[in-house]
Amino acid sequence: MSKWVFIGDSITDSGRSQDPEGLGSGYVRMIKNELESTVQVVNKGVSGNRITDLEKRWQRDVIEANPSVLSISIGINDVWRQLDHPEMKPVYPDDFKEIFERLLNQTSKLNTKLVLMEPTIIHEDVHSKGNQMLVPYVEIVRRLAIDYDAILVPTHTVFLEQVKQNNVNLTTDGVHMTEAGNKLMANTWLEACTPKLLR
Repeated sequence: MSKWVFIGDSITDSGRSQDPEGLGSGYVRMIKNELESTVQVVNKGVSGNRITDLEKRWQRDVIEANPSVLSISIGINDVWRQLDHPEMKPVYPDDFKEIFERLLNQTSKLNTKLVLMEPTIIHEDVHSKGNQMLVPYVEIVRRLAIDYDAILVPTHTVFLEQVKQNNVNLTTDGVHMTEAGNKLMANTWLEACTPKLLR
């Protein structure tokens, strides 16, 4: 059976430890519900994670798992921690890119199809400080998708479009998803990925 691993932070985690299937109640669950039953979906999201945390568990959660498809959603906490916990050692864009490249280089030794998700949003305000700070991180993800022949899921782009067009709550607190936010993530992922992964 084809194994698809989703790795990331709390947006991916979405309470997976309280779920008997380990999928949580967020976008990963919604994607699984739309996929063929021949696909094994594994959720490896961990709340609070930044790219530095992914690196610490990459060998165990990715390399040893040897997935057919690896979907990566990271970057929100790399920016958000600079705003809500400025005492923490920051992960600036150059660090983010360097570590991300290191992880993708390790993964390139596997026969794994990569899916890179743009970081979503920090508050439903296009001009929020968090969203302005996210710009270089989003651009890094876009560039890495090209460099590593990955499928790009344009979640940041789509979320900003929704924020501009609709007065809808996509997050509960500026970061964590409402049901509408999770649906938007799942639909954006499925639209970008399923034509290429389920041919």
